[in-house]
Amino acid sequence: MQFDIQPILENDKIKLLPLQESDFDSLYAVASDKKIWEQHPNKDRWQEEVFRNFFEGAIKSKGAYKIIDKSNDVVIGSTRFYDYDEADNSIQIGYTFYSTKYWGTGINPMVKKLMLDYAFRYVDKVYFVIGADNLRSQIAIGRIGAKKIDEKEMSYYGEPPRHNFIYEIKKADWQKK
Repeated sequence: MQFDIQPILENDKIKLLPLQESDFDSLYAVASDKKIWEQHPNKDRWQEEVFRNFFEGAIKSKGAYKIIDKSNDVVIGSTRFYDYDEADNSIQIGYTFYSTKYWGTGINPMVKKLMLDYAFRYVDKVYFVIGADNLRSQIAIGRIGAKKIDEKEMSYYGEPPRHNFIYEIKKADWQKK
């Protein structure tokens, strides 16, 4: 069975659509909020030229999504699958951000559930790479059952290495939830 890392995923509230070059303006409208990037390793990503690099990496990943609020058909953020490793039987989920208007609304657990339910049809492990200072994301990923397994210096696309924490969810643990 072929593992497509960019299918359309949706539930009754949100839709994850493959990110297209034409989505830059609508996604940057969300990403231009400084507050989103306060705890992120690259705190300047709200700036258009810095975000363009991020967006280019998202398009090249061939696993990035725009997240749509189905109640109003508005782009509210982005996420992606990346670094599928057939030998390790794993994939990573990350580069996720949401409009601050949607923080604390349950959108993140919904997005992660859609992505994890889909990914676990094909892999046994999902990893999340989170900036060491990004407490908001560390707490959120812990709430869905991810466990911290490592720390390392890693580079984001076109950016210098940063200290990150690696989290993991195993298929067997996810299916117990």
